[in-house]
Amino acid sequence: MSERTALVVGGTSGIGLATARRLHAQGAAVHVVGRSKERLEALAVSDPELVGHRADGGDREQIAEVLRTVGTLDWLVVALSGAEGAGPFAELDLVALRGAFEAKFWGQLTTVQAALPHLTEDGSITLVTAISARTALPGTAGLAAVNGALESMIRPLAVELAPRRVNAVSPGLVATPWWDGLPQEAREAYFAHAAAQLPVRRIADAEDVAETVALAATNRNLTGTVLESDGGLHLITLN
Repeated sequence: MSERTALVVGGTSGIGLATARRLHAQGAAVHVVGRSKERLEALAVSDPELVGHRADGGDREQIAEVLRTVGTLDWLVVALSGAEGAGPFAELDLVALRGAFEAKFWGQLTTVQAALPHLTEDGSITLVTAISARTALPGTAGLAAVNGALESMIRPLAVELAPRRVNAVSPGLVATPWWDGLPQEAREAYFAHAAAQLPVRRIADAEDVAETVALAATNRNLTGTVLESDGGLHLITLN
């Protein structure tokens, strides 16, 4: 394939980093945006072929500056996330939930708006959401609201921004740093319990989801779609 240019925002760890590596393996020149100086320094050592940029996805001017450096863009992947917004609804911290919207919903939209002038006519936008938007797991109403808001925009944006393609990938349980706030023993026990109930009988890793994200970004016949890369979580009720 002729070289394409990809930008992965939220790409210094987890699904974002795995996606950046996969797109580079497919022949793209890949730029990665992250907020953490330490992670970007580590990226420069572990993945020198990826071009790192320090910026906040929720800051339009910072993202615009990155895009002025990148120039023309073929594939935009937005993997911005956050750890807030989960918990039983009766005790849900609404200030924290507003923070979750700021980090993920507004961060992703800000990035996409800033990128539009740089996106080629046959380019693509791929958002990374979460299966909480389409399941009924207790304690995830806040997460469902954030991710559902993003997913509800995919179909109208695919029509409005055509011929550029717009998709989302909706992961389920994935062994990434998102779970680092849970003690290791408790995390391993929960993953084992959940894996036994999932149709695929395993917890995904970041590379599993990155394969789906890369497909959404590069396949010229996919648009207006939310791809569920969740091991069948949307089919069951965890108990």
